[in-house]
Amino acid sequence: MATAEFGLALRRWRDRVEPEAAGLPAGGHRRAAGLRREEVAQLAGISVDYITRLEQGRASNPSTQVVEALARALRLTGLERTHLFRLAGLHLPGPETISGYITPSVQRMLDRLTGTPVAVYDAAWTLLIANQPFTALMGDPSRWRGVERNGVWRHFTSAGSYVRYTPEGRRAHEKGLVGSLRETSDRYPADPGLQSLIAQLCAHSTRFAELWDAGAVGRRDSNRKIIDHPDVGTLELDCDILTVTGSDLRIMIYTAEPGTEAADRLALLSVLGTQSFAG
Repeated sequence: MATAEFGLALRRWRDRVEPEAAGLPAGGHRRAAGLRREEVAQLAGISVDYITRLEQGRASNPSTQVVEALARALRLTGLERTHLFRLAGLHLPGPETISGYITPSVQRMLDRLTGTPVAVYDAAWTLLIANQPFTALMGDPSRWRGVERNGVWRHFTSAGSYVRYTPEGRRAHEKGLVGSLRETSDRYPADPGLQSLIAQLCAHSTRFAELWDAGAVGRRDSNRKIIDHPDVGTLELDCDILTVTGSDLRIMIYTAEPGTEAADRLALLSVLGTQSFAG
């Protein structure tokens, strides 16, 4: 159970983080230099009401996922993250569970890629963090909660996506998603969240269940994607996926070949996204 110090720590660390450091615009009148609750909620994928109740001590049993998301949003160091888990009355996730911790070195890399769409996923393809250009390109993930933040879940249960697939490309993509999740399941067989995700996918998606039962293997590889964006039109982009050794984090990066129409549209999209975000 979280102690009263948990809420105090959240407020103290929230006040410490400057908006620019978290990739947010600093415009508008601010009573404090730090992050607003609404901004922490957006960064962590948690409702503003829940963050308010945590800070005020009216919610005393945050989950491991919530504490991990708050540690990411507040850019805590390793020692600070450990302290926050202790204040929440929780043990740090062990090596048998999928890590959602973004190391300072990975965070520094993200901070430097301000003009490039970048998102970080955990080993089960749950979105941990996305920068502003990625949000402008692929849609705002801040409203997603729980399982909605998982890319495999969204692909198999939701029709909403800007990515255009050929029938053959869709089959290959789906096989890669299922195979990647199976590979992750082999590495983390004792992770209850992962097993719950797989069970929910089998129950809600006939296509996923078919591929899972068929023993699909493989991985989600880097490739070129065609994205039909509602504001700037069609973009053909390279999508590269990097894996962080030791944590199995997946870093997804979209880039365009210099001098192409896609590069111009991607640059325009970054500007439009900034204006929309600031508004």
